[in-house]
Amino acid sequence: MIKYVLLVVLGIGITACGAQPSPEFFGADRTEIAQDGRSYTVFRKADRFQVIRVGYAARAEQDKVRETMLAVVDQVTGCTVKPASVQGDSVELRGSVSCP
Repeated sequence: MIKYVLLVVLGIGITACGAQPSPEFFGADRTEIAQDGRSYTVFRKADRFQVIRVGYAARAEQDKVRETMLAVVDQVTGCTVKPASVQGDSVELRGSVSCP
């Protein structure tokens, strides 16, 4: 019985975590958005961003997911991603944006 209770509590705790920003983005504006059937969390602090994909993506989908992540940043921030600044993969990307 105790094992069952511990598993339930642990499961709830893990589920409640969601996407968390890296230390650089503590205190950043947070936006959660769904696009193309996936969920993303975008953190923006000044001209820097971090976008995190939430959920599974097959290996064959990685390039498309990365492209979608960059489009989501443009949409959420209203700015343009500076391509040379982008670092990361299809799970987490960071970079800078240029705003009008």
